[in-house]
Amino acid sequence: MSRSRRLPLLALLLLTPACAKRVSDVGASRNWTTAAAPAPEAPNSESYAHIAENEFKRVADDPLSTFSIDVDTASYSNVRRFLEDGQLPPADAVRIEEMINYFTYAYPEPQAGQPFSVRTEVAACPWNDRARLVQIGIKGKSLAPTEIPPRNLVFLLDVSGSMASPDKLPLLQRSLALLVADIRPVDSVAIVVYAGAAGVVLEPTSDRDRIVTALDGLHAGGSTNGGQGIEAAYVLAQRAFRKGGINRVILATDGDFNVGVSSEGELQRLIEAKRDSGIFLSVLGFGTGNIKDSTMEMLADKGNGNYAYIDSLQEARKVLVEQAGATLVTIAKDVKIQVEFNPIKVGAYRLIGYENRMLAHDEFNDDRKDAGEIGAGHTVTALYEVLPPGAEGALPDVDPLRYQQPRAVSAAGSAELMHVKLRYKLPEADDSLLLTMPVADPGTALDAASDDLRFAAAVAMFGMKLRNSEHARGVSYTQIRGLAEAALGPDLKGYRRGMLALLGLAAGKQGEPLDAPASVAR
Repeated sequence: MSRSRRLPLLALLLLTPACAKRVSDVGASRNWTTAAAPAPEAPNSESYAHIAENEFKRVADDPLSTFSIDVDTASYSNVRRFLEDGQLPPADAVRIEEMINYFTYAYPEPQAGQPFSVRTEVAACPWNDRARLVQIGIKGKSLAPTEIPPRNLVFLLDVSGSMASPDKLPLLQRSLALLVADIRPVDSVAIVVYAGAAGVVLEPTSDRDRIVTALDGLHAGGSTNGGQGIEAAYVLAQRAFRKGGINRVILATDGDFNVGVSSEGELQRLIEAKRDSGIFLSVLGFGTGNIKDSTMEMLADKGNGNYAYIDSLQEARKVLVEQAGATLVTIAKDVKIQVEFNPIKVGAYRLIGYENRMLAHDEFNDDRKDAGEIGAGHTVTALYEVLPPGAEGALPDVDPLRYQQPRAVSAAGSAELMHVKLRYKLPEADDSLLLTMPVADPGTALDAASDDLRFAAAVAMFGMKLRNSEHARGVSYTQIRGLAEAALGPDLKGYRRGMLALLGLAAGKQGEPLDAPASVAR
């Protein structure tokens, strides 16, 4: 059943009597929102930034690969929304690293005093007989509920007319109510809305009843003024600032910023300035038809936060309750990875995903360069497809250099496949720390690899298929399902198994029969 046919039922479930109330006890007698009947369905104006897929690079031409980590998960849940609505997602809506990082992996907890651990693994590549697959896994330290610092949260909520449908504002209200249920006396929540004008609906408070009442009283109506809303939200966040605590604005919208600050650049500079003062920004996307995916991703990126797309109450529970630490508590910022490949062992390499997170090599050591953040309990995964020397023969090449000499590789390092370096800053620090490690290839077969590597590989193959990648030619959905099904692991929440259902939907839309699982061991 498509989502559009489910909406009347969702409306009955989501539009509770409380949602009809006005805000009356939050320090203001005026109404900041205007009740309005749902507007007629508007033309789809969703937009996605173009992704030019990473291609192989010869180690002889460029032995370094440098990028910023990414902990966003919006692409996977957005892809799920398209498939459950009976559509294939646009290719540019598929960011493979976000699909991989939607899932958690059993990486080890960091050692005492360290913000995260790093684990690497190498095995046969399931979609390329000639290649090896390298997994780099990062695990942020987990925090017990009693270890979570005081939270100063400001909800910046879009209540413009485009938010009237049941999968937007009503779902937003119920989603944030899940987060509010865990508010403690040491925490505070404020609410700012924007439509025709921005308004403070709720001053900072730890009173759950007042917060829920304010949320229940919101209605959609008016045009969008995101810039003014952001400025008002930051004023409240600064007023309630918790030194050593969590200071975060949470922007929830369908992505429609059609009025407000004069330019995207001005908005970006505002968010960067507030980020440097210790107030971070996270973005939650809702609904269909208006998603401005690239803008929402950029705002979260520049705000030292993460971008998630909420397509159901179950997804809201995952992002805001089960993974609240990862969503709200930053344990390391400006995390960058730089890999140097050994030309004795690697002829060419390809980073899977992270196309819009690539960095210049000299930016790795530049502490002024912003990069990604890791939250408490977060897992971050990156995959490289590497070819041995000689297997890269068909790749485009550059002319030999006249004045340069090949780099010498010491015999002692010749057994290494690659050397991984990570730079990161502690949340309140300005100077980065460096972590390094060599990676060797023990020759592991795919069926002997960990569940985490095999499942991450299956997700990568799924993303490549959805993008019609040249690198997935010859890969079948039957092969992907077989690999994923054999690597489900404990899967206590059922998220990995949920991807199996999406594989069936995608196979049907792409006209590919999904046969019984086939062996993919190599």
